[in-house]
Amino acid sequence: MSASPFDINRRDLVLGGLSAAGMAAFAPRLASAQGRSETLLVVQELGPNSLDMQGVGSNQTVNGLSWNCYDRLLTYASKTLPDGTLSYDREKLAPELAESWEVAADGMSCTFKLRKDAKFHDGTPATAKDVKWSFDRAVKVGGFPTFQMSAGSLERPEQFVVVDDHTFRIDYVRKDKMLLFNVAVVVPFIINSELAKKNATAEDPWALAWLKNNEAGGGAYKIESWKPGSETVLARFDDWKSGPLPKVKRVIARDVPSAGTRRAMLERGDADISSGFAPRDFEQIIREGKVKVSGVPIPNALWYVALNTSKPPFDNAKLRQAIAWAMPYEQIQSSAFFGRAVPMYGGAADVSKPVWPRPSPYVTDLDKAKALMKEAGFESGLETSLSLDTGTATVGEPTAILIQESLAKIGIKTSIEKIPGANWRTTLNKKELPLALNRFSGWLDYPEYYFYWNFHGNNSIFNISSYQNKEMDALIDKARFTTDAAEYDSCVKNFIALCMRDVPVIPLNQPIHDVAMQKNVGGYEFWFHREPDYRQFAKG
Repeated sequence: MSASPFDINRRDLVLGGLSAAGMAAFAPRLASAQGRSETLLVVQELGPNSLDMQGVGSNQTVNGLSWNCYDRLLTYASKTLPDGTLSYDREKLAPELAESWEVAADGMSCTFKLRKDAKFHDGTPATAKDVKWSFDRAVKVGGFPTFQMSAGSLERPEQFVVVDDHTFRIDYVRKDKMLLFNVAVVVPFIINSELAKKNATAEDPWALAWLKNNEAGGGAYKIESWKPGSETVLARFDDWKSGPLPKVKRVIARDVPSAGTRRAMLERGDADISSGFAPRDFEQIIREGKVKVSGVPIPNALWYVALNTSKPPFDNAKLRQAIAWAMPYEQIQSSAFFGRAVPMYGGAADVSKPVWPRPSPYVTDLDKAKALMKEAGFESGLETSLSLDTGTATVGEPTAILIQESLAKIGIKTSIEKIPGANWRTTLNKKELPLALNRFSGWLDYPEYYFYWNFHGNNSIFNISSYQNKEMDALIDKARFTTDAAEYDSCVKNFIALCMRDVPVIPLNQPIHDVAMQKNVGGYEFWFHREPDYRQFAKG
């Protein structure tokens, strides 16, 4: 493991911040590193818990490692948002390991021509057999990766064909407009298959154990060192051929749990970039102007309260509607999110456009809520619990308290249950929580993609409301695969209206992804996975 300018006393960080003496000693080392225009210094709340995002239990940060250290066949083109921020373009694909691709005339296959000069980090040429093994792994490994692949009709190894060393073909099981866009998300990254297979076993044919602690990619960066819970260092791979060579040669990402410490380091100039601050902090940072902030509403994303529709009392639709009318929407927006989110309440009752997310028709109306409580048979009230992920406590706790106070006004006594972030997803998947405050974002920016994950009866991973409605399933399936524009619009508008009526979840707002960085840092690009793309950065 190599030493880095970020080597500091971890005990100081875990306790919530550096002492004045520690900060003073730390600053010169960071400043000297920051003077190097080819090094990017990142401070993050939580670093990667694995090097393999397809592995069980990998956290959000691992997506960033996959994005920077591995190639995919395709990526997304870039566009500039109205405020000047660079963003991925949800409607346009661009080459990465595949320099070109062509869909067959019958629309039932796509052939990819791979770059002939592409290599993995150990110098091994990247070929179609590596692509095939990687795609086979993604559809067979199980869990989220396999479900993500299926969302684009990438379902079984027989679909993936090696034509020759530099030609790869995907045979379609059905026409699916999301298929190629799904090829460009984080999951189907291309692995050095020979290296991985050398470290696989009969019990572990996909080398999950080895790849959790080792990287076998050919992306723009390779892992120089990884100290879980402390620091990750990436070094530029100078033989990368799948795009323009990055300007930043080295990335040092330090885990700093304390938001206050991260903010101080950023404002003192001791770090280049950070995120994950509370909305109150971002509001102050923007107002003070010491560093710049990029804030982009996350496409296809919502903060919401999920109601367990499969068990009493929330199997009662009128009760769910009552709670929707009792939510303290404006207080949550101002007091928990400080305006750093897009309101998703008070919209028109009529769904006139096939657009998601959209504001629900609900607002805070306690009289309507009480009337529906009576209709639902709960005029005398009830007791329940509202669960939240402690990893989102900066906005989750004040939101939960406001909800608790508002529900009390219609006779619902609510206890707040805090669940550690490490256990959150496992707990949600048990489908036992009565009410849960959660955030979900869909990588592919299609309404039917969001609804497929969250409200389809066949989907057990993210349908945490246990919502089952055959009418909903039929509308989602038809929207996913129809080629008729009018039919598509009708399906989307109808399944949104059904969701608003049945209330399996109560939308609160659309989150904004805020990132703070030094004013001399350029090239930041917003991506659907919300992790930094170090390939784009430059320091001027």
